Amino acid sequence: MHMFNAITHSQIYVLDQDEALDFYVGKLDLEVNADVDMGFMRWLTVSVPGHPERQILLEKPGAPAMSEETAQQVRELVTKGAMGGHLIFSTDDCRKTYETLLGRGVEFTEEPTDRPYGTDCGLRDPFGNHIRFTQLKA
Repeated sequence: MHMFNAITHSQIYVLDQDEALDFYVGKLDLEVNADVDMGFMRWLTVSVPGHPERQILLEKPGAPAMSEETAQQVRELVTKGAMGGHLIFSTDDCRKTYETLLGRGVEFTEEPTDRPYGTDCGLRDPFGNHIRFTQLKA
């Protein structure tokens, strides 16, 4: 028997949750799982459609988890792409997905590239988080 049986939530920092929704739902076609005003924070999660068992918390740096001074430092690091925010998605057709997202105005850091494990490419969200998607070899 294992102690754990799933990873249910991962977290990345975003600087504006409404802008994050526009990007992750509007451009990447993810779906909202939860959007709850908890008073002290907005709990906002998204996931790949049909896969709510693995959710991404789009968290805005700030209270109650950190002071305003720390939150400002985190915001600066996110913007520089230095916070370690990484998401990797799988896709059935890397090049087609790339063309679709390019048409939606998504900015890429790397075009689809053939690798030993498959084809993948890279982009950044509007805040500096790194995103890749991969079409694995059969």
